[in-house]
Amino acid sequence: MRSLQELEIFVRTAETGSLSATARLLDLTPAAASAALKRLEAELHVPLFVRSTRSLRLTAQGELYLAHCRQALELLASGRDALQSGGSQLRGTLQLSMPSDLGRNVLLPWLAAFQAQHPQLSLRMQVSDRLADVYREPVDLALRYGELPDSSLVALPLVPDNRRVLCAAPAYLQQYGAPQQPDDLRRHNCLCYMLGDAIHDSWRFFRHGSAQLVAVRGRQQLDDGDVVRRLAVAGYGIAYKSALDVADDLRAGRLQALCTDWQGDPAPLNLMCADRRQLSPAVQALRAFLAERLAAHAL
Repeated sequence: MRSLQELEIFVRTAETGSLSATARLLDLTPAAASAALKRLEAELHVPLFVRSTRSLRLTAQGELYLAHCRQALELLASGRDALQSGGSQLRGTLQLSMPSDLGRNVLLPWLAAFQAQHPQLSLRMQVSDRLADVYREPVDLALRYGELPDSSLVALPLVPDNRRVLCAAPAYLQQYGAPQQPDDLRRHNCLCYMLGDAIHDSWRFFRHGSAQLVAVRGRQQLDDGDVVRRLAVAGYGIAYKSALDVADDLRAGRLQALCTDWQGDPAPLNLMCADRRQLSPAVQALRAFLAERLAAHAL
């Protein structure tokens, strides 16, 4: 069992960036944790960390080895949990990354209900529009909109036919009027979403098999999808949002769909992971749960 402990020490040190923190987590002395890392590096014949007096940083070999170690430890933990529960209960920890608006306003209550059904299962959740790196970060699953940026990722479809919707609050439309076609957006205040340094100010629409791309502009550019929706509901401008994000607002009349004879850009929602070996019973159960809830929620 010593080699398994060395792997766990390596993974925890990579996550915390500190041997002292790892030693506290695993109830070891810092000297014992340091010795374990040195044994592992000697066995592999490569340095896993670049060490300084104040910090530890993974080498390129360490980053490569980290992904494999995480998978190995997760598989062993899943096997242990299956034996302990007799296969009847979901156990362990799932680490999820989800987009801001959908996560805060739709998914969090559902995930609480999922945990109520499976009390032995823990969830660690990142709610942010920043795209988590499922290879390098401690993330098992990421809920993402859009087409796959990396074909090596495993994508489990949740809402493959989801699209973006052009929408605004009744108060905004009463004051400024409603656009009748996409070109009219050039005369409106459009709430533009930012991801990193990229501003999403080119909005695409489809009708009769052809696409139209409209360059829009507005007085607000925001890096949080939830804030975009909130400003739209408050009457500040027109938003181009995932239909899943604004479904409740459209049903309640807080927002009104615009240019409805045009289709918005596809925005499929997928549950993504780095490797099919991560598709544990807990992941499969979560996927089925979310797919059922989302089908009822979609417009």
